[in-house]
Amino acid sequence: MPSPFRNDVLAGKRILVSGGGSGLGKEIARGLAAHGATVYICGRREGVLDEAAAEIRSMTGAHVIPLGCNLRDPDSIAAMADRIWQDGPLTGLINNAAANFIAPTKDLSPRGYDAIRSTVMDGNFYATLEVGKRWIAGGNKGSIVSNLVTWVWTGSAFVVPSAMAKTALHAMTMSLSVEWGGYGIRLNAVAPGPFPTEGAWEKLNPIPEASVGATQADEVPLRRFGQMHELQNLMVFLQADGCDYITGQTIGIDGGHHLAAPSTFAGLVKLTDEQWARAKAAGKASAEREKAQRTV
Repeated sequence: MPSPFRNDVLAGKRILVSGGGSGLGKEIARGLAAHGATVYICGRREGVLDEAAAEIRSMTGAHVIPLGCNLRDPDSIAAMADRIWQDGPLTGLINNAAANFIAPTKDLSPRGYDAIRSTVMDGNFYATLEVGKRWIAGGNKGSIVSNLVTWVWTGSAFVVPSAMAKTALHAMTMSLSVEWGGYGIRLNAVAPGPFPTEGAWEKLNPIPEASVGATQADEVPLRRFGQMHELQNLMVFLQADGCDYITGQTIGIDGGHHLAAPSTFAGLVKLTDEQWARAKAAGKASAEREKAQRTV
């Protein structure tokens, strides 16, 4: 699908995408690179990052730099920022790093809750704070966009830690847009509906019986899943010059899904204990495959 933007609309922009080695983060990074930005992608799986960077470079000809980083560790983020600022300050940050899986909340362990909260809320806040402080100290303007979910408006059963953490970033977006507006720093967010990616779908739709409102195209008013170029276009727009008066907004991109309902995982109340056991085993297997790839 042809882009509505010029190929050089982001020329001169330097943008960091957290969790940019796979899933939506990789697609967002690809879209930014295709429009002229220098793109940094970070995450804990350095092999995955290297492959993604090479792929995006070959497709776009852009400068794409993979950086290993543990977003749960503020010192790791600071070290990554030191490396980036050697080339010059960023102009944009995409808070995309995430973790999630479906589970009955009564069965969640503190460790499972922490795995989601520490990445989604803590990690993305740490990245925002590190980049924001450097922009303020250097007198630089910047654009921060957080990749959220429509559950920030509705909540969602069976993904409670993710709904809580994403909603915290929604609040951060509104709060810091006011606090940092005078520095020329804008904060916005996007709330995608169902955009299937392999890694996420293995955890959110691990067995056929788990396919409910949140992951069903026929529950979307437009009767289809989102297409990656549509999410890319919105991210490009929010990082481009010319929309500097937009800040503090969370923009839904879900084909009207959250307005029509069901757009959450509430339908999982119908699963039996045996089905939950199979879903848990499938999700765990997916997580173990990802864990084996981590080097940070």
